[in-house]
Amino acid sequence: MTVTAVRKDPAALTMTLTAEFDASPERVWDLWADPRQLERWWGPPTYPATFTAHDLAPGSRVEYHMTGPSGDQPHGYWNVVEADPPRRLVFIDGFAHEDGTPNDDFPRNEGRVTIEPVGAGRTRMSIESHFPSTEAMEQVLAMGMEEGLTLAVGQIDAILTVDAVA
Repeated sequence: MTVTAVRKDPAALTMTLTAEFDASPERVWDLWADPRQLERWWGPPTYPATFTAHDLAPGSRVEYHMTGPSGDQPHGYWNVVEADPPRRLVFIDGFAHEDGTPNDDFPRNEGRVTIEPVGAGRTRMSIESHFPSTEAMEQVLAMGMEEGLTLAVGQIDAILTVDAVA
């Protein structure tokens, strides 16, 4: 299994998912940097993502929506804070209305992605979500964030395997 751990730390207001891959840090970074590759794993299998704007330069915005099994389309965005390819990506992650404006009914969190080599041909990726409050963390976790992110990242090995053969 790709995902090696999910840790929730209510005192630090964080949830951290850690995964390891048989791929270089550059290859794992490409999964974030290329919107077509990102669409293949961002979101659980029943809620695939479509990226409509994608630029990982600091100060830029990434916009996407997911399409659920009944046709519902929740929207989201990232405001990119930091990008240090292939090692680190930091963004503010928020829910959006259909027109792309922030949906303040849901909390934002800061996503901190760290990509590091852990041996010959292996890479560890950590996705830390930092929440502004205990209530915000509880709300997003109650919506299924842990399960959804675990299922989403769990799709990466298949992408890396297919791409290696292609």
